[in-house]
Amino acid sequence: MSNPTAAMLVIGDEILSGRTRDANMHYLAGALTKHGIALKEVRIVSDDRQAIIDGVNALRAAYDTVVTSGGIGPTHDDITAEAIAAAFGKPIDVRADARAILEAHYKASGAELNEARLRMARIPEGATLIDNPISAAPGFTLENVHVMAGVPVIFQAMVASVLPTLTGGAPLLSQSIRVDRGEGEIAAQLSALADEFPALSLGSYPFQRDGAFGVNVVVRGSDAAMIDAAMARLAELFPEAVI
Repeated sequence: MSNPTAAMLVIGDEILSGRTRDANMHYLAGALTKHGIALKEVRIVSDDRQAIIDGVNALRAAYDTVVTSGGIGPTHDDITAEAIAAAFGKPIDVRADARAILEAHYKASGAELNEARLRMARIPEGATLIDNPISAAPGFTLENVHVMAGVPVIFQAMVASVLPTLTGGAPLLSQSIRVDRGEGEIAAQLSALADEFPALSLGSYPFQRDGAFGVNVVVRGSDAAMIDAAMARLAELFPEAVI
């Protein structure tokens, strides 16, 4: 049986402009892999309402789980919550439980829960809250879409809250081997090996070091014994390889 699938929608002009380097995709991919969920697609869209709506609707129809990051803060360009509500055809408003969380947080810190901060308590109808132990402002889940903050430390905390609720599969394992030859020299052997082990994913990643070409070959799958067998075949094909 195939593992469940997931996609990610990264939201933010700052990502597309190059001002901010996205770290959340890398983290999410690793977390999902350990949980036995295959991250199949990542899209990056601007802070544009229709782009967010179109992106989340396409992804939620195609994959078991969708995670979004970015655009749920207190400023005017934080429009993710409204766009997600529109994608599902749901009304959105300040919700009592989300407001209570923010009130307690800002009271404890001596800060004011002003109108801008109250925007972070706007939750689409029918959504459940995602805990945010870092800055209190919750994310939310609506059907198979999990809406999270873009700040990496908060995003990671939200992933930790959501991951136990997701149905996982067999953890995805991997082993790698380095072959100091050009990719074109070993392509035929790798293709034959991929046919020999159709249940595994066989990737080749070329590099250049000190003027010489080489390839890191990565074998991925959920069957440890099968991966070991494929690695043994690689060692036979390329006895000079470094594991």
